[in-house]
Amino acid sequence: MDSVPTSVSAAADARRKGFRGSIVTPDDPDYEAARHVWNGMIDRRPAIVLRARSVSDVQIAVSLARETSLPLAVRGGGHGLPGFGTCDDGIVLDLGELREVVVDEAERTARVGGGATWADVDAATHAHGLATPGGLVSTTGAGGLTLGGGMGWLARAYGLSCDNVLSAQLVVASGEVVTAGPTEHPELYWAIRGGGGNFGVVTEFEFALHPVSAVTGGLVLFPLARAVEVGRAYRRWVDGLSDRLTTMLVFLTAPDAEFVPVALRGEAAVAIAGCHIGSADEAERDLASIRALGPAADVFDVLPYPDLQRFFDDDVPAGRRYYMKGLFGTMPDDAVETIAARMVGRPSEAIEVDVHHLGGAVARVGEDATAFADRSSPFTFNVYSIWDDPAADEANRDWVRGLTDALGRFGSGRAYVNFATDREAVGRVEAAYGTERHERLVEVKRRWDPGNLFRINQNIQP
Repeated sequence: MDSVPTSVSAAADARRKGFRGSIVTPDDPDYEAARHVWNGMIDRRPAIVLRARSVSDVQIAVSLARETSLPLAVRGGGHGLPGFGTCDDGIVLDLGELREVVVDEAERTARVGGGATWADVDAATHAHGLATPGGLVSTTGAGGLTLGGGMGWLARAYGLSCDNVLSAQLVVASGEVVTAGPTEHPELYWAIRGGGGNFGVVTEFEFALHPVSAVTGGLVLFPLARAVEVGRAYRRWVDGLSDRLTTMLVFLTAPDAEFVPVALRGEAAVAIAGCHIGSADEAERDLASIRALGPAADVFDVLPYPDLQRFFDDDVPAGRRYYMKGLFGTMPDDAVETIAARMVGRPSEAIEVDVHHLGGAVARVGEDATAFADRSSPFTFNVYSIWDDPAADEANRDWVRGLTDALGRFGSGRAYVNFATDREAVGRVEAAYGTERHERLVEVKRRWDPGNLFRINQNIQP
């Protein structure tokens, strides 16, 4: 397809339909910035970028894609690893200006625009001493994370992001604006809580809020040689852990920072990171057994919740190259040994393996209450690499794939769609959800998007 005439005609059609937001085409000076997303591996050239300022703008963009049969990529925060927020020779619908957050302190709810980041959400809710479960990085888009599930620092206390969605406003493939909630379009409401962006463009979420202000957050750090010892202690510790504390076991390269002993800086290490929402005294008691292991560094401290959300922001800047895979499962000694052995030969110092501890509020939601794939596994593995040189692409992807495959024997067979960089084939998407859940998602897809207009995602095919 010749992108220039497509761009000209698509822009003219958008203006004719009354699109009030900004329109960016390949001839515009800010096209290069407009076409890029957070993951530097993604290099695509859309025919047109439509920056919506209203729900009616979103309707126009959806109708334009439907009428022209151009590919449609929907961009919220632009943080998605596979680059679903952009496309070649198609329409990018950018929701970045729909980022208003309105808090109802009395009702403990927040209305969140589809283009908001977690930094936007946290800033608004923290002013009232409230929060809803977000991710681990403040620059992540609230919409994309929530649609796939939404693991973060408050998961064991208050569940996943999707568990806290009270309702959502969507523009569906027909161009209609609908509200999905427990009593309005309940099957659509079920599907958007874990089923990804398959069913429409969410222009606004309504989230439940919880009392969260200061938290105890941070990490303790150990040399990699202690990985099995630390892994065993961690596994025993989390078995009886209070839901006030959400944690993960992290394999990483120790940073060149003042809090790290000089001999450990730049070396492979293992850490326990977490967030405790209780009092400082309660946190001290709950952290005592891990601190008794004698970590090389301990930076757990009391801090405002939004500060913890920003704790890792500098480690994942926009423009670097990212690749990630993951799975749900268990974490026996063999799993820890497998990860530790491969950390020694890692191709990038920015490689990391996060083993998220689930349970708590996540497990108290019924398996079939939402489309989220696996609530019974105690852990989720997130294996990823970050690097800069395109010549190192193959080595880093192979390392991530190899370790994920090696961990497969500890897995449940399910996978978290937000931890997948590749656009998975139909069979792999079905496997990620399980057959019964996937079939239910297909039925919802057939009802709301029978032509698969929303296909640039981990696609549920109608």
